[in-house]
Amino acid sequence: MQNKNSMMTKLAFLSVSFMLTSAYAVQSALPQLKASLNVTQTQSEYLATTPSFAVMIFVVLSPLLQQWFKISDKKMIMIGVTIVGVMGLVPFFNIHSYPIILGSRLLLGAGYGLYNSQAISMISVWYEDETRAQMLGWRAAAEQIGQAFTLFLAGLLLTMSGWHASFLIYALAFVVLIFFGLRVPDDAKAEKVEEQVKEEVEETVDDFDTDDIKKTSPTVYLLVLFAFLLVVDYVGMENRFPGLAVNIKGAQYTGASNFLSLMLIGATLGGLFYGSIQKRLGFGTVYLGLGLMAVSNFLFYFAGSNFVVLVIGLLLIGFPLQLVSPLIFNLLPNLAPAKRQPLVTSMVLIGFNFGAFFSPSIAEWTNHLMGQPTSGYGLAAPFLVYGIGLLVIAAIIFFATRRQATK
Repeated sequence: MQNKNSMMTKLAFLSVSFMLTSAYAVQSALPQLKASLNVTQTQSEYLATTPSFAVMIFVVLSPLLQQWFKISDKKMIMIGVTIVGVMGLVPFFNIHSYPIILGSRLLLGAGYGLYNSQAISMISVWYEDETRAQMLGWRAAAEQIGQAFTLFLAGLLLTMSGWHASFLIYALAFVVLIFFGLRVPDDAKAEKVEEQVKEEVEETVDDFDTDDIKKTSPTVYLLVLFAFLLVVDYVGMENRFPGLAVNIKGAQYTGASNFLSLMLIGATLGGLFYGSIQKRLGFGTVYLGLGLMAVSNFLFYFAGSNFVVLVIGLLLIGFPLQLVSPLIFNLLPNLAPAKRQPLVTSMVLIGFNFGAFFSPSIAEWTNHLMGQPTSGYGLAAPFLVYGIGLLVIAAIIFFATRRQATK
């Protein structure tokens, strides 16, 4: 049996999270995919966002499947990672059918959804106290690092061998599968899990009995909508940047993945500094975040043929997003009873995933409303509306909270 406290075993636990955000790794290849498959801009963007739809479904189904078929966390994770590897590689094999590639991307998301929650729960079961907290923090960092690395590697493969080669990055799933399978202990620790679940149920009942909050506030549904809109903007910018970069630099430009990777550094910094900024500004953090996101959108829209301004707009958006999204989760404990916290948290997560999935269609609808084409510089058109929308949301929040405070 492997020593759970060895660095190699800890890395094995974290390795599965490294692949969880690799769905967006092929975003830099979207212009080439669009041209090769002869599809619209929106159809090409759905190749990046479709996995999010399947993730939503299978995150819910995964615990049920696990219970029905009596599958341990480790085996469920290995099944999910295997599906990611197999389905992720499908477009690599010189396939030029859009429906087949879209279908493989949908099943790729199913793989992520099957093991998303288990990647967290296994750490919670096997580790305790400070080590558990440390591992959960490292797990979140592994997602960011994984997305940045796979974006960079997919871009490199795109430059060297074309868009088919970009999908070769999913071969990393099999490396992760072997490493995880060999290093993570097989013992399911069933007794400990059963005891822990029993304690959590008892604590939940006790909390509910003494909870001052008796019903879910309607504000929760507004936060779900808020989460949806934030990710529509963020993922939309990720999807549209490669096309705008090619429009400025020329059809042969394949360096978009480098900047998409750097974009994640801003998001990571936002997460790291959220605590200290929130401590200083309190609820004012939401205004700072929305304001910076609006500036990012305006830079992206007004960049025109200026590639440097376009890149600054792209790199800026990740930092404020990570100031606003944690605040949403921090507000939930005051908006619903303890018994309903898992439900409202899941609702917000679904809001984020729905936003990612529908981002291409919302961007396309915004283009049509503005009378702008979904090509050339028209790709930047939605971000003027998004930027103004963020400022309107900030104003609504300000006046609503001010009015509530004066009551």
